[in-house]
Amino acid sequence: MFGWNVSEWVPLLAGVAVKSAIVLGVAWMAAFLLRKRSAAARHVVWTTGFAAVLALPLLSVSLPALRVPVAPQWLPPDLFFEATAALRNSEASAVQPASKAVHAGTVPWRPSWPLWLALAWLGGAALSFSHMLVGWIAVQRMRRNARPFPAGIEGGVGVLETAPGSMPAACGLFRPVILLPADAREWSEERRKFVLLHEAAHVRRGDMATHFLARIALSLYWWNPLAWTAWREFLKERERAADDLVLNSGARASDYAAHLLDIARSMQSTAGVAAVAIPMARVSQLEGRLLAILDAGRNRASFGRASVVAAVLLAAVFVLPVAAFQIQPPATEIAGADLDAAIRAAASARNPERLEQAAQAAQRLRKYDIARKLLDSALSIRAETSGRQSPEYATALLKLGDLERKHGRLSGAVPFYAEALSILGDRSETGSALIALGIQTLNPKKPDQAIAYFKRARAASPADAASALMWMAVAREQEAKFPAAEILYQQALATAAPGTPETATIMELYALFLGRQGRESEAANFRNQAGTLRRSFLEQAGTKSSGSGDNVYRIGGDVWPPKLLFKVEPEYSEEARAAKYQGAAVISVEIGPDGKPGNLKIQRSLGLGLDEKAIEAVNQWKFEPGTRNGRPVTVAATIEVNFRLL
Repeated sequence: MFGWNVSEWVPLLAGVAVKSAIVLGVAWMAAFLLRKRSAAARHVVWTTGFAAVLALPLLSVSLPALRVPVAPQWLPPDLFFEATAALRNSEASAVQPASKAVHAGTVPWRPSWPLWLALAWLGGAALSFSHMLVGWIAVQRMRRNARPFPAGIEGGVGVLETAPGSMPAACGLFRPVILLPADAREWSEERRKFVLLHEAAHVRRGDMATHFLARIALSLYWWNPLAWTAWREFLKERERAADDLVLNSGARASDYAAHLLDIARSMQSTAGVAAVAIPMARVSQLEGRLLAILDAGRNRASFGRASVVAAVLLAAVFVLPVAAFQIQPPATEIAGADLDAAIRAAASARNPERLEQAAQAAQRLRKYDIARKLLDSALSIRAETSGRQSPEYATALLKLGDLERKHGRLSGAVPFYAEALSILGDRSETGSALIALGIQTLNPKKPDQAIAYFKRARAASPADAASALMWMAVAREQEAKFPAAEILYQQALATAAPGTPETATIMELYALFLGRQGRESEAANFRNQAGTLRRSFLEQAGTKSSGSGDNVYRIGGDVWPPKLLFKVEPEYSEEARAAKYQGAAVISVEIGPDGKPGNLKIQRSLGLGLDEKAIEAVNQWKFEPGTRNGRPVTVAATIEVNFRLL
C-alpha cells in the first residue's frame, strides 16, 4: 500500500513504534494486576499483547484515522506579525500551491535521520528473521535425522529420538512432535512420563503457534526494551503454565522439580533451535520455575476458551482505537506550534481581526475545528478589549454561530446566536441568527413560533428576506397549508437575487413541494433550472474535475479503478432535515496510492449544508488504491453521495 515514499512510510513506522510501546505497557500493567492469578492467565495476556502489536501496522493503515486536524495551510503569512522569521518561512513554503510542488521523483535522494532509523529498524528485523530461518532449518534437519521413539503418548502426537545430550523439546506448527534425546531410553519411567507430560502440555495448549506469533512480533520490535521484557515474561509464564498442567495430573512437586533440575544440568539445546522450538528447560529461568513448582499455595488453574475469547475482545476494544489514532509527522507538529504561537501573538497585540481572517481561510479549506479554535480565541480577545455586552463581542458570537451552521451543526450555532441577539436585538446583521432560531424551533414542529422568528428576520434584514420566506413556506407545508406554502415559495423566488445559490435552493425545495403534490412536470422544470444554476456556480468558481494534475490517472486502459473498502454514510444537516430536503451531491476526488481520498471538489452541489456533509463523509472513506501496470497510483474518480429521508 505504501510505495518508496519516505513521507508516507516513515511516519507510519513512527506511529507504530509509539503505539506498540503503549500496547506493551498496558500488557505489562495487566500482567501485574493478575500476579495472584495463574501463569496460564498471565501467558494469555502476553500472547494477546504480542498479537496486538503484530496487527498494529495493518490496522493503522486500514482503519479510519482518528487525528487532530492541525495543518499550516490555512494560516496567512501575515498572521505571524510577531512570530519568528523561521515560522513565517515554513508557513510560506507550506502554502505553496500543489501545482508548484516539486515531485519526489525529481528530487535527489538525501537520507535524513528518520530514514536512517527506519532502515535500521528494518535491517534489525531482517537479521532477527534470518535467525528464525536458521533455527527452522536446524529443526527440520533434526526431524529428518530422527527416528521414532519407542514410547509414545496419546493424542496422535509423534515422539522422535534425537542425538544424545540434546534438550527435550516440542516443535512443529502444523505437525507438532516431541523430540527426546537417545538418553531417554535409559531414564526412569517416572522421568519419561514427566517430560512427555510437560511437552504434551505445550502441544495441547497450542504453544507452538503462540511461540511463532510472539517471536515474529519480537523480530519486528527488536529495538524496543518493552518487547524483550514481554518476551522473557511470555516464556516464563508459558513454562510455568505447562508445569502447572503436569502437577495437576498428580505429579509430586518435589519429584518433578528434581527431574527438571537434572535435565537442565545434563542436556543442552542446539544453537538456534530455541528460536522456533520449545525446549523443556532454560537455565536462566530455572530458579524461578523451581520455586513456583514447590510453592504449594500457587494458583495453577488453566485458562478456558471462553476466558481466552473474553481477553481477545477486551484487547480489541483497547487496541482498535489506539491503532486508528494517527501520529502526525514532525511537520504537522510544527504547524500546531505555529497555531499556538499565532494565537499568543494575536492576544498579546490585542488584534482579534488577524485570527478572524485566518478563520475565514480555514473555513474555505473546510478546516472547521481549526477555524473554531481561532474564533474562540478571537472572542476571548474581544471580551477583554471591548466587554461582553459590546457590539464587537456580539459580532464575534455571530461569526461563531455562522461557523457552526456552515458546518451543519445548527444546534451548536443556536447558543451563540441567542446570546448575540440578546445584545444586538433585531438588526440587519442578526437576520441569519433569527432564521437559525426559527429553524431550531421548527424541528419540534412548532410552526407558529418558528414563523414568528422568520417574520422578524424578514423585517430586520432585507438581505435575508428570501430565506425567511422560504422557511415560512416550509413551516406552512408542515401544517399542511399547501396553498399558503406555495404562495410563500413563489414570493421567496421573486424576492431572491437572480442567479444565486439561495435561488437554487428555493427552486429545489419548491420542486420537492410540487412533486409531493403530484405536479411532476412543474417540479422537473424547477429542478432543471436549479441544476443549471448550480453548474454555472461551479464553472464561475473554476471547479474542474480532478485528474488534471501531474501523476493523476483516469480509469481505463492499463489503469484499474480503486475499490471501496470502508464507507461512512453522510449525516444530514439539521437544516436539510427540517426542510425535508433531498438530492445527490457529486464529488470529484483523487484516490492516492495510500487509498486515501484527496483534492475533493463538488461537481454537483446541494444547499443547506449537505455539500459539507458529503465531503466530510467521503474524506473518511478508505479505498484499495487504483493501479497502473500493477503499481498503486493516484486515480481520479467521481463519487455520488445521495441524501434521502426515509
